[in-house]
Amino acid sequence: MSCSSSSGSDDEDEGFDAYRKGGYHAVRIGDQFSGGRYIAQRKLGWGQFSTVWLAYDTHTSNYVALKIQKSAQHFSQAALHEIELLQAAADGDPANTKCVVRLIDDFKHAGPNGQHLCMVLEFLGDSLLRLIKYNRYKAMELNKVREICKCILTGLDYLHRELGMIHSDLKPENILLCSTIDAAKDPIRSGLTPILEKPEGNQNGATTMNLIEKKLKRRARRAVAKISGRRVSIVGLSETPTKTVRSLDGIDMKCKVVDFGNACWADNKFAEEIQTRQYRAPEVILQSGYSFSVDMWSFACTAFELATGDMLFAPKDGNGYGEDEDHLALMMELLGKIPRKIAIGGAKSKDYFDRHGDLKRIRRLKYWPLDRLLTDKYKLQEAEAQEFAEFLCPILSFEPEKRPSAQQCLQHPWLNLRAQNNEDHIEGQMSNLQIKG
Repeated sequence: MSCSSSSGSDDEDEGFDAYRKGGYHAVRIGDQFSGGRYIAQRKLGWGQFSTVWLAYDTHTSNYVALKIQKSAQHFSQAALHEIELLQAAADGDPANTKCVVRLIDDFKHAGPNGQHLCMVLEFLGDSLLRLIKYNRYKAMELNKVREICKCILTGLDYLHRELGMIHSDLKPENILLCSTIDAAKDPIRSGLTPILEKPEGNQNGATTMNLIEKKLKRRARRAVAKISGRRVSIVGLSETPTKTVRSLDGIDMKCKVVDFGNACWADNKFAEEIQTRQYRAPEVILQSGYSFSVDMWSFACTAFELATGDMLFAPKDGNGYGEDEDHLALMMELLGKIPRKIAIGGAKSKDYFDRHGDLKRIRRLKYWPLDRLLTDKYKLQEAEAQEFAEFLCPILSFEPEKRPSAQQCLQHPWLNLRAQNNEDHIEGQMSNLQIKG
């Protein structure tokens, strides 16, 4: 979570017990940072390492995202690493066109819980995860998916080819729209007047009290939900009311890659286990080494999720097997058998595969190729499903070196289909006119 307009979680908060020595810094609206340059306006979100606040920059008269790291030493080290990567990204992109979040400033802030490293980032909108939720986990129009994919690939091409950097945690949550879904949450579009001093009655315990109130309200909501659920089952209603479809028209799909807390240089990796579970590449599970192509795998998973509303892979523990083995089985059901040299080539291969390259504990696989999945389950037109599958399948190759780069993906015909379709439509109209004539 680095600079979103929305909270890091819809239902949970960071917990007031984390506001202690080595933990979060308690922020109140109107608090000043960096010698009074930045003034806190409202909380945007939080993550395991930090909280993020909308702040007003009194030097430039712009709104920014202020990311305040926990104060413990290892959190500070992680922040220094992230600042190094973000600074390199900003230095190489003076025109700010590469679809990567921009670092504006960094400084240290002393508080009751210790010294906190702070990052000032450009203010962006909602995450793609929030967009998927806003769309009620429904399929998104493919032309909108293309727009988003072009931005993500532009960012990845810049990170990989020009900077030599691996993001290593690409997922919808870590890609932010450049503007908010709801204009009322955008400080510029909503005409927000900046708060330049602390509101009256904003006492020291305000942050903690807000968290307690939120927790109580959340418990009340859950209790009501349980009662509602029981009532439906007693009455015997088999269907829930259909929610109205939300329109995504008018939402700007331009987006940027954010959150470099887990990123690394390709020639200086520091972790074997990377990536959030559902977006994790097979070579990471098997520990057979990784490079830029792990980000491409995560990109393909993200593109599928945007187009369908569902995760491509959602592994679970089973009877006698773990999440990793289920994950590998799901991959094989969609993409075919993993080549033997890949299956047995990792440090952890023996945990899952026998010497023939077959899974040890999951024997019966139900194969469902991607193009058929898109037509049968998600009701895409045959041609659309075929074109989308032809774009995604090479990126989901089990052999990392065979996956196309972000630069190569940007040249793929699927990303330019809308222009072709428009030309075909115009030609069709002209033919009709000629026939009528």
